[in-house]
Parts: sequence; structure tokens; C-alpha cells
Amino acid sequence: QVQLVESGGGLVQPGGSLRPSCFASDSTIAYYAIGWFRPAPGKEREVFSYISSDDEGTYYAESVKGRFTISRDNAKNTVYPQMNSLKPDDTAVYYCAAVWARDLNWAFLFGSTWSSYDYWGQGTQVTVSS
Repeated sequence: QVQLVESGGGLVQPGGSLRPSCFASDSTIAYYAIGWFRPAPGKEREVFSYISSDDEGTYYAESVKGRFTISRDNAKNTVYPQMNSLKPDDTAVYYCAAVWARDLNWAFLFGSTWSSYDYWGQGTQVTVSS
């Protein structure tokens, strides 16, 4: 099984930026659809962004739209959300998740559902505070 390693969280002031990374241990992240999740009120996990394995399907939750951009860097074997204009409400543990070879069509139907993913990282803490 692939192992996912998250890094790049930390403490940032409101309005600042972070770029947490999801690294795939088997050097095949290009073949995975990757979702990013964080807790939401009343929910253990809620998707805020995903990217399909063919890079044709991307999604942003309304709460992050216009502020976050998900990208895949195959040279570094990572997927990351560039998170700008961070708010205190963005404070959470951020998790990445992966599932093999899921394209645009899959993403539209299943990409926002946590149970659609097979592999999970351990999370990285993001804290937005002055």
C-alpha cells in the first residue's frame, strides 16, 4: 500500500499563506486522485479540495474557493493546496487521501466523499491566529 506523508502545516497569521504537501512513498502520486479534508462543525472530515488522477477534475469547497489552489508536482511526487488569505476558521488538522486511477468522471460523483478514498495520511496541523 502507498503511504502518504503530510507536511507543511504550521502557525500563520490571518491573511497569510501555507502550502501543505502530500507525499506518496511509492513515487506514483501521478496515478492517484488526491483529496484534502479537514474537520467541519459536526463532521469528522469534510473535503475542501480534490484533484483527479488525470488532473481534469478539481474541486473547491465554497469556503475556500478563490483562496486555495490544488496542484500536482510529479517531479516532487507531491500534491498540495496553495492556501492563501487564510482565516482563523481555517484552523484545523488537514488530511490528504488517495485512491488509485480515478478520473474526471469519478471525481464528479465520488470525489467529495471520504469513503471514496483508500489511503490516508496522519494529518498536519494548520493554525491561523494573530
